[in-house]
Amino acid sequence: MARADLTRLTGNGNGECGGDDCPNVYRTSSGSFVVQGSLSNAFDAPEGEALVEIPEAILREAVRALGW
Repeated sequence: MARADLTRLTGNGNGECGGDDCPNVYRTSSGSFVVQGSLSNAFDAPEGEALVEIPEAILREAVRALGW
């Protein structure tokens, strides 16, 4: 899946990264989400999965973008 195929829900230039590319929440055409953030080592994720950490403000922005 290419980034161009995703709908970016966050990162409109108002967050801590400004217009840069970190961290963000994207929505796929099937309705699932892709989260971009700092790699987290909070625990060992199962094989084939990864943990990322994003600020609460980014999740709030994504919820507002979806109108929830």
